[in-house]
Amino acid sequence: MSIDIQATLQRFRDPGVRQSAAMDDLVRQAVFGSSDARELTRWLIWEIGQAAGVRPASIHDLYMARGRGVVPPFTTPAINVRVMAYDTGRAIFRAAKRLDVGAVICEIARSEIAYTDQRPAEYVAVMTAAALREGFTGPLFIQGDHVQVNAKKFAADPQGELAAIRQLIEEELHAGFYNIDVDTSTLVDLSKTTLDEQQRINYERAAELTQYIRERDPAGVTVSVGAEIGEVGGKNSDVHELHAFMDGYTRTLKRLGNFTGISKISVQTGTSHGGVVLPDGSIAKVQLDLAALQALSHDARTKYGLGGAVQHGASTLPADAFGHFPACEAVEIHLATNFQTIVFDHPKLPADLRREVNEWVKAECKDEWKKSDTEEQFIYKSRKKAIGPFKRRMWDLPPDVRAAIGADLEKMFAFLFEQLRVQGTRATTDRFVQPPLQSHAAPRPIAMAAPDDVEAGE
Repeated sequence: MSIDIQATLQRFRDPGVRQSAAMDDLVRQAVFGSSDARELTRWLIWEIGQAAGVRPASIHDLYMARGRGVVPPFTTPAINVRVMAYDTGRAIFRAAKRLDVGAVICEIARSEIAYTDQRPAEYVAVMTAAALREGFTGPLFIQGDHVQVNAKKFAADPQGELAAIRQLIEEELHAGFYNIDVDTSTLVDLSKTTLDEQQRINYERAAELTQYIRERDPAGVTVSVGAEIGEVGGKNSDVHELHAFMDGYTRTLKRLGNFTGISKISVQTGTSHGGVVLPDGSIAKVQLDLAALQALSHDARTKYGLGGAVQHGASTLPADAFGHFPACEAVEIHLATNFQTIVFDHPKLPADLRREVNEWVKAECKDEWKKSDTEEQFIYKSRKKAIGPFKRRMWDLPPDVRAAIGADLEKMFAFLFEQLRVQGTRATTDRFVQPPLQSHAAPRPIAMAAPDDVEAGE
């Protein structure tokens, strides 16, 4: 079928059309269409979002306001959308709209981009379409999580690894990621004798990447940049490390030029990505150092004017833990694995698909199977690698299955929004974040397949 660009844009001005199966068809083309069809539909979704008030935005100014103490404490959930991205995004925005949430981030890490098969341009299109489908309006915070330097690759070829990071930043900015968490914490060297020496490579590289981002800030946007002082899963952070990093980072950034710095700082307080898996596949209880988190967030705000400290690796914590984060004035919390678990372990997920996923993991990821791990531990840790290969299968699940999974995801998101005190943050977010209109030049008109004819990888 051919598509009339102007007629399509005009048609989607109607909220009833945006919130219908017509949006489902459009985003399907943006993910599974031919190369030309993907380019065109991603552009259409961007322009529809711009007109409807769903615009990629930076959370920088809201966090700076939090650092000044002019908005009440809340902890922004940063949700890593991995599996069933469109359905998960819809569940996020349904809950956000119902609870009047403005402060919520959708994010994807450097490592996740590969194994979930979601490049930045696709990710922005899918999250924008999900918000439009649910009638959510307001700033759309999309974040590059853990834009992380690989320590082994850096040791072998520092310039090559940094070039790869810069290339990803460029791709993310172009797509509409206006929140980027630079992670050079992998370069911290605890063998050094002073904290400044331990943090030096971390803060110098973080400052250089901040400069790189600032020189590419879109017009009217100050990208929210985050940094990290302690690798998640490693040694717990303390305020002395925070001071060493921030003092060195500030000196380095000043030497590089008059650039705006970071808005938040990620710390380690006892969690690990994915949680600690027990032999039966369940998750061990972790000991969170909440006093350290509170102290770190306090000093980040009062001494350096940041929004506060960021907690990673938290989705697998017990339900009664989440209310502690706004009480400790953590500005942001990163949540991922539990949502993936809800999908993979959902009772409505067809048994044959679950079996195929597990068999694929055992065949394709066997090199990751540690001798000390049970099969349950191995599958839990490695099944995320099946998300990309099974993306189309998940997208094609029957509507009733997708609806049931989406409903349970929405319940979880609503619970987290309430616990993290972001319920009712819509007006505050709109007060400090007003994303400019960014209309892009249209690609050339092309013929597109009918929705039922779209094939993955065309």
